[in-house]
Amino acid sequence: MRAHHIVVLAMGLTWAAAPALRAEDGPDDTALAALAEAPVVGPVAGADVTIEQFLWDRRPVVVFADGPNDPQFRRQMEWIGRDLPLLDERDVVVIVDTDPEARSPVRQRLRPRGFALVLMDKDGEVKLRKPQPWTVREITRAIDRFPLRRQEMLERRPSGR
Repeated sequence: MRAHHIVVLAMGLTWAAAPALRAEDGPDDTALAALAEAPVVGPVAGADVTIEQFLWDRRPVVVFADGPNDPQFRRQMEWIGRDLPLLDERDVVVIVDTDPEARSPVRQRLRPRGFALVLMDKDGEVKLRKPQPWTVREITRAIDRFPLRRQEMLERRPSGR
């Protein structure tokens, strides 16, 4: 594990965990069900994923910094760590990238400069970029204004118009 990922773990956050599926196991229904129910909120290392992996399933909230000790990054991750259930309700996956030298696929696609908070919708479109940390309340309010999220809320509570 690289040093820039360790700080995230030390902050008390849990990495997304899903049961490992081996090729020899085949499509075991219980393993697939467990995988579908596994928490995916994150944080997930930007070097380990692409935005396309989450299309139509999760809303990426991407946190970039030039290093794991960036005060804005640390503050952002602390705020996110306090309210992960609110993000999970909105199908969020938190992706972190604190290593500009690694040039991860996420970093290459979104091209941040220094600290950046990027909110994306399930369609893979960037909805908002912020150069400073946001509280989870601010993030969830912004997400709740996304057209896809509004549609989801109507489908879950049709009488709530």
